[in-house]
Amino acid sequence: MFNKSHKIKVSKEFLGQRIDNFLMNYLKGIPRSKIYSIIRKGEVRVNGSRKKPLYKISEGDEIRIPPLNIDEKKELFIPENFIKLLKERIVYENQNYLIINKPSGVASHGGSGIKLGLIESVRNFGKLYRDCKLIHRLDKDTSGCQIIAKKQSFLRKCNEEIRLGRSYKEYIAIVNGRWPKTKTKVISSILKTKNKSGEHKVILSSSGKESITNFEVLSLSRNYSKLRCELVTGRTHQIRVHVSQEGYPIVGDSKYGCRAIKNEQKKIKKFYLHSHALKIPDLGVSFNVEEPEDFDILLKNDENF
Repeated sequence: MFNKSHKIKVSKEFLGQRIDNFLMNYLKGIPRSKIYSIIRKGEVRVNGSRKKPLYKISEGDEIRIPPLNIDEKKELFIPENFIKLLKERIVYENQNYLIINKPSGVASHGGSGIKLGLIESVRNFGKLYRDCKLIHRLDKDTSGCQIIAKKQSFLRKCNEEIRLGRSYKEYIAIVNGRWPKTKTKVISSILKTKNKSGEHKVILSSSGKESITNFEVLSLSRNYSKLRCELVTGRTHQIRVHVSQEGYPIVGDSKYGCRAIKNEQKKIKKFYLHSHALKIPDLGVSFNVEEPEDFDILLKNDENF
């Protein structure tokens, strides 16, 4: 289907969508890495010009798609019991979107060596779900509230609300150590980096973007703290970086936990960060998903140790 160069004209329906997200939906079956590669190399042209992945398309834009010689892929096999599990975790659904309580260990989308993600699985729920799209992403090991658009028009509205700062995201985390109750806000400049192997990591940097998280202590045990974390900004790995910079990394965080704590917690395989609440008031979106029971079990066992 994509072995020849061709042009497409953007309709009003896709106004304001990022070109990388547009192409991922249009070029279904093409790896994300390949899509980003053709954008960055300038093989994708919009009205004859190169564009960055973050470029937002306009009605009437003419997009040139280069030839894509991708071997025909076998249909992705998704176990029926996994589809059943995800369907049972739907918190709410209407004609525009659905909310899923994403399990820890499931990536929001495939790519970077991950063949199967949440969105690919949801698209296999049935005919009505074929064009579903992620509105936001959660880290693979983060559980909780994930909103998925069923209609392009709703995706566009959500993206605009998020861009204007009219959305609310709240997480529950268990961190190492006893977080001071007086520490209610962390502000820092953070920068997303990439190492030679392609792994992303966020660091503190004066050249980064300002990031703000509000914190509230919900409970304390001898060695751990259960926190409510409210995102004021929404940077990659923001909560993980903020608690780590304060010296209280998330329990089970192998990327941002300090070495001494990593050595102490080799037996703890779970990552204790959960997307608890998601609200987009102007669109009537407001949902809470309680954290897994093992969050409180960890604290209780720590008290009884």
